[in-house]
Amino acid sequence: MNILILGDASDAHAAHIKDALSQVGAEVNYLDTCLFPRQLRLSWQPDTLEGCLTLPGGTQLNFQDIHSVFWRNFSGVSVTPLKDTNQQQVALNDSMSVVRTLMQACPARWINSWQAYQFHKEKPLQLSKAKQIGVTIPATLISNNPEQVREFVQSQNKVIFKPVYGGAHTKLVTEAHLEPHRLNLALSVSPVTIQEYIPGTNIRSYVIGESVYSAEIRSESVDFREDLNSELIVRDLPESVHQQCLAILKAFMLEWTAIDWRVKPTGEYVFLEANPSPMFRHFERQTGFPITQKLVNMLMY
Repeated sequence: MNILILGDASDAHAAHIKDALSQVGAEVNYLDTCLFPRQLRLSWQPDTLEGCLTLPGGTQLNFQDIHSVFWRNFSGVSVTPLKDTNQQQVALNDSMSVVRTLMQACPARWINSWQAYQFHKEKPLQLSKAKQIGVTIPATLISNNPEQVREFVQSQNKVIFKPVYGGAHTKLVTEAHLEPHRLNLALSVSPVTIQEYIPGTNIRSYVIGESVYSAEIRSESVDFREDLNSELIVRDLPESVHQQCLAILKAFMLEWTAIDWRVKPTGEYVFLEANPSPMFRHFERQTGFPITQKLVNMLMY
């Protein structure tokens, strides 16, 4: 059984899954798209739907022979620098088009898929979809309009901000952030996501197929990812929230995910985000939840 891991050995989670799959007899290789087109070879025939992948070590796999792919990290492609910037852009576009074709034409089970990855990148749309399926979300503004940002902040008791796409941690909005010159300058560079601050408890739910594993994350930080001393405590979800986890998985086109919730003192669960390629080893070690085994089973199925 041939299984690919999107990423490389430098990623601890990719290496962990590769080792776990190898132990149960799967033939596992890394699919590092950053090596395309210089070392990784790809061919595809649209008329016959036949494709072939040749890895840097010489291993050749027909698309039909690839059973599943674990999406850990997508690093794009790496095109040889060219003096002509137009030719450089053409080469980059061509290379990315072929890689995107692989991700959609290869009939293997992708965990998770290109479509799910693309949907995750549009986080405002993700929030909107969650709201549409009946999940509570924070009051949110995505904007680069200083006046509307100030109005939104004034309408809330406490407000946080974070990048629209991701890449930085959540911070509380202060008066210094709203200083006109600073705010105008920041918003002329990029828009920002502004949200009401939800007081309460952090809950992370890992959803794998029909299984849901949740724990409270006790942390003093606004963004618990900054807190190396955060504590994990296993929690049972209310049945309605358990069902919302499964509904989010389906609506977001995911096979597995980690959902971050904020639970108000009233007990209401507020959706923050669903990650299509979450880190999980620390969570698994602290809680004992069989996340690795569930992923291996899914990839072997």
